[in-house]
Amino acid sequence: MTDGIPAAPGTEGWFREGPDGFALLAGRCTACGALSFPPRTVPGCPDPGCEGLEQSPEPLSTTGTLWSYTDARYAPPPPYPRPPGTEFEPYALAAVELAAERMIVLGQVAPGVPTGALQVGMTMELTPGTLRSSAGVEERVWNFRPAPNYEAYTGEAQA
Repeated sequence: MTDGIPAAPGTEGWFREGPDGFALLAGRCTACGALSFPPRTVPGCPDPGCEGLEQSPEPLSTTGTLWSYTDARYAPPPPYPRPPGTEFEPYALAAVELAAERMIVLGQVAPGVPTGALQVGMTMELTPGTLRSSAGVEERVWNFRPAPNYEAYTGEAQA
């Protein structure tokens, strides 16, 4: 299932939306299996000891552990894209270590998740996110949010 929102410029091929859900896509070297995210745009393996040139898209884990985060409370300098007439809204960035790959991926924390709800070591899950360009056009990105069964986020443990 897709909602038709195009990928933010520069992120085409970095994730997929469909019947199997939303997932980030890495490039997997067809010679040695090394992963790179984002997928490499030039031929070659991220492992300097491998001479492989080809990679295939590989969906990454959709859950991981919050490795670190930061709270952005000031507007970045231009050309920070923001629709005209809108105020900057603080946001958080998360570094999440994906469960299976042990790879750390950065992503914005989903809107509505207060920074006070974040704790290093908590389980996070991937979710589609939306940015608005300076022209007001919606663009698809990815966000992370606390996993629904995480006690500190929901206030109570779920079975």
